[in-house]
Amino acid sequence: MLIMLEDDQERIARFKLVLATTGLTLTCSRTAQDFIRQYQAQTEVPKLIALDHDLFTDNENDPDPGDGRDVAAFLATQSPMAPILIHSTNAVAADSMLFMLADAGWNVDRIAPIGSDWIETYWFPIAMKMMGSLG
Repeated sequence: MLIMLEDDQERIARFKLVLATTGLTLTCSRTAQDFIRQYQAQTEVPKLIALDHDLFTDNENDPDPGDGRDVAAFLATQSPMAPILIHSTNAVAADSMLFMLADAGWNVDRIAPIGSDWIETYWFPIAMKMMGSLG
């Protein structure tokens, strides 16, 4: 099982599609608050935690979704239990998340989502390696 903070529905579908080949399930939260609630309710240790930073609402009346730094600040107060892979085009915020989590003892890495197939060709192999599924 993987848990993820990601707001983009198209990306979520692509993450689920690439992970379907592994038999791993993906639990995805579209807001920081939902991620924290789901994390606290987990009964199984995730194999990987994947985090985006910038989160957007579907319409202007939706509540503030928070951002990846909200989740990183929460996780920094928790005992490290799984590797974390940050995927965000917001380099400054992603670095902030990485340093916060690394300082708290988490095994964390970061990638930039560049190109139209980055989930399949870049994120997926790194995620599998972090989970110990590849050399």
